[in-house]
Amino acid sequence: MQFIDELNESQRAAVSYNDGPLLVIAGAGSGKTRVLTYKIAYLLTQGVPAGHILALTFTNKAAREMKQRIIRLVGEDVGRYLWMGTFHSICARILRAEADNIGFTRDFTIYDQVDQKSLVKKIVRDLQLDDKIYKSGMVLARISSAKANFVDPEAYAQSEAYTKIDRLERLYKMASVYAEYNRRLRAANAMDFDDLLMYTVLLLNNNPEVRQRYQQRFWHVLVDEYQDTNHTQYLIVKLLAEPQNHVCVVGDDAQSIYSFRGATIENILTFQNGYTGAKLFKLERNYRSTQNIVNAANSLIHKNKGQIYKEVYSEKEVGERLHLTGYSTDREESSAVARQILGLHRLNKRDYEQIAILYRTNAQSRNLEEEMRKLSIPYRIYGGMSFYQRKEIKDAIAYFRLAANYSDDEALERIVNVPKRGIGDTTIGRVRAAALREGVPMLRVMQTPQVYAAEIAAATQRKLQAFAEKIALFAEQMEQLDAFEFAQLVLNQSGVMADAATDTTAEGIDRKGNLEELLSGIRQYVEDRRQQGEETRITDFVHEVSLLTDQDENPDDSVARITMMTVHSAKGLEFPVVFIVGLEENLFPSPFCQSESELEEERRLLYVAITRAEQECYLTYASQRWKNGQVNFSNPSRFLKDIDRQYIQQLSAPSSEPSPWERSTVSGQRSVVSYQPTVSPRNLKPTTGVKLKTEQQSVATEWNKGDRIDHKVFGKGTVQRVYRENENDKIEIDFDDKGTKTLLLAYAKLNRI
Repeated sequence: MQFIDELNESQRAAVSYNDGPLLVIAGAGSGKTRVLTYKIAYLLTQGVPAGHILALTFTNKAAREMKQRIIRLVGEDVGRYLWMGTFHSICARILRAEADNIGFTRDFTIYDQVDQKSLVKKIVRDLQLDDKIYKSGMVLARISSAKANFVDPEAYAQSEAYTKIDRLERLYKMASVYAEYNRRLRAANAMDFDDLLMYTVLLLNNNPEVRQRYQQRFWHVLVDEYQDTNHTQYLIVKLLAEPQNHVCVVGDDAQSIYSFRGATIENILTFQNGYTGAKLFKLERNYRSTQNIVNAANSLIHKNKGQIYKEVYSEKEVGERLHLTGYSTDREESSAVARQILGLHRLNKRDYEQIAILYRTNAQSRNLEEEMRKLSIPYRIYGGMSFYQRKEIKDAIAYFRLAANYSDDEALERIVNVPKRGIGDTTIGRVRAAALREGVPMLRVMQTPQVYAAEIAAATQRKLQAFAEKIALFAEQMEQLDAFEFAQLVLNQSGVMADAATDTTAEGIDRKGNLEELLSGIRQYVEDRRQQGEETRITDFVHEVSLLTDQDENPDDSVARITMMTVHSAKGLEFPVVFIVGLEENLFPSPFCQSESELEEERRLLYVAITRAEQECYLTYASQRWKNGQVNFSNPSRFLKDIDRQYIQQLSAPSSEPSPWERSTVSGQRSVVSYQPTVSPRNLKPTTGVKLKTEQQSVATEWNKGDRIDHKVFGKGTVQRVYRENENDKIEIDFDDKGTKTLLLAYAKLNRI
């Protein structure tokens, strides 16, 4: 048992305690996995047979890695027969053996997400419900939530909480859909992933002999990431561990961030109440981060009321304080972060793979990606995909492409049923065949299917013609509107935006946010092009995006890249340098927070983000952020005030711009302040150049008031004045047809008349 000596005192105490139920609260970076691994190895060396130990994890990867470590410690002969795996895999194993006790055969099918969605669509159709309201994703999210809380269809129908939410979502028949969904699954001798858990509870509850057999088999039950368990998983652990209650759960309540997946933080907070004589062990030494990072994270999380108090500490170097910087706009924020990363790479010799950027929502990646490309900084989107590769964005751009080019059959096939129009694959196949036979675009066939003998029913012909007319309308408007106005028109009139807005699942909210971010990006594109005197048509934007996505689709995996991801995706990872961007109210915390418990989860989410950093942590926010093509003013996140200021280095701001610890509201108009940190070598304190809105100054130039000019986009006009503001030379021109506009002189591209 020499390996026990490798542990610190707290870890060793938790590993060697076997006299009853125990809860191991493992702070960030405290060696949680190590403790669980050594705990199992210790049991094996104490003579507990591997076949009598059950270890439950949340990912197959975690189970494989843990088992490999255990085998390295005790040998393959000792450790190979462990019952170790995810909740779902262990439950499936039990149910295969006991299927006849719950009315299934042992060869039952497990439905994946595609199977589930297909089944729900059929049920919605057969019950003659509106598939625009009863979307398969939303219906499955409601069913999964119920099963996670061990609520069957009968209990669901009687639940005031569920029916209240269903009424708000106009899902008045949701209970009937759930009941029919379960009925058809059972008729098909099939289960979904949630059923694997739910039927295991039913099996153990309703079959005392079976329950006793498994309780006698599992002398010790161990659970990883216990803070992420839902109610059904809690019941599984409880039923299998009784009556001897040799149960060990390991987790960190401060990292409970998955309530949207059904996780219940109360499982870990009330563990000692549910298991008589349970002993609590705390792992409080952080081996990952510097003292300043650990202390800053502590000061934040201690503001939560619902927690098991612990004082995480680090014995590593004190390290730099967290760097907090405010910017005037989200674009300036992204640009500064990109330049800072370039400086860290070139001046401080940081490898790109040592750096991560974390954000609250996927949509925030767009600005960052564009700035990375400008500076040729290689990046990867972890746990997701590049902004312009996301389905809803590709759908929107396909609409733009088809309006500009009727012959773009690939774009047409992508969006003909987005949102759903009741145009099936068979119909599209006939349209495609007719188009190939006649040598015309598919859209032409849709306009007059009878002319091309497409053999399509009259009712379906009307659907095709309605779609073709909509595209024709878009094409007509395209020449009259700039790219932003056109994109807004298309997303609204096509139904794409409304379709995303009615989906209140986490995925639906994400889709809507991405579409809004697309509009913001197009709005910025239009303004930039106007400043430079360039065209602002949607086709120019689509061409530019096409060049970007071509580059994205073939990344060179041998190149070291920075990592960009949501904070949720970052859990379990660590990086020497972490940037946490967008720390503003109504972004982080999320605007969807409706209760104190939800706000506390958002605070835990920021705690997770900060504790990903090993050596340096940068926090940023913007005073203005584009959303849905509009500029929104925002306050710094309230969470910034929760962090003890002694652990933060805030770049100085003028007295007119209060710090995050002082500012609580935005009232009236205020001057825009631009914070621009300059990159400095590591271990030197970053400096800042704070630029205030300055007096407008005259500029020596070839242009004078009264000069007549011609501009490629705005036409003829008269110069009103030329001046300098915020180090930019600007020219104000009264255009004959477009009114007065201010352009950047460097990009105006004017011709004298």
